[in-house]
Amino acid sequence: MSVRGLKDIGRTATAAARGRSAGAAARLAASAAEEGLLDVAFAFADSPFGRLLVAVTPRGLVRLAYPNERPDDVLEELARSVSPRVLGSAKATDEVRRELDEYFAGRRRSFQVGVDLSPVRGFTRRVLDATAEIPFGSVLSYREVAAEAGNPKASRATGNALGSNPVPIVVPCHRVVRSGGGLGGYTGGVERKVVLLRLEGVLDPPA
Repeated sequence: MSVRGLKDIGRTATAAARGRSAGAAARLAASAAEEGLLDVAFAFADSPFGRLLVAVTPRGLVRLAYPNERPDDVLEELARSVSPRVLGSAKATDEVRRELDEYFAGRRRSFQVGVDLSPVRGFTRRVLDATAEIPFGSVLSYREVAAEAGNPKASRATGNALGSNPVPIVVPCHRVVRSGGGLGGYTGGVERKVVLLRLEGVLDPPA
């Protein structure tokens, strides 16, 4: 047999092994879910920014990470803060990935998936709860969100809370801007904030 033929066989065997591994992982995740052992399920969703890591618990979306965050670091964080029982599962994350696809395609103005903010406490939690209520195509200032969270003088603390938002886009921290008209910061970078606000019609498209 030629060297090329051996390489073809090797590639076929490797592909088959990967397919079996993926199938086994899916079966493991399904079995864990059926037995109530799957506390956190994760998968990747396509976006204009690259692949997003999304993770869900039985309560809802618990984490959405931009591509600049290392997946291993995100999963380790989830294992520490939520549960060590973390498994990849396309099925468990299908709803949130579908809604994200529709949002980026301009066909969705609000998310219906549940959100699990149970790892977040105190003022940060109140800030994120207030931010979650800002409707598509609208913005509030940091001061306004601070007031909604119970402390109108805490604009800077509000910015810090939004910077640690574990579920950007779905909890729309991109809709919070400076009082004077500036965009302010963003956990995913200001460029991404601009893209999202243009998608929602808050900012004009580039000339």
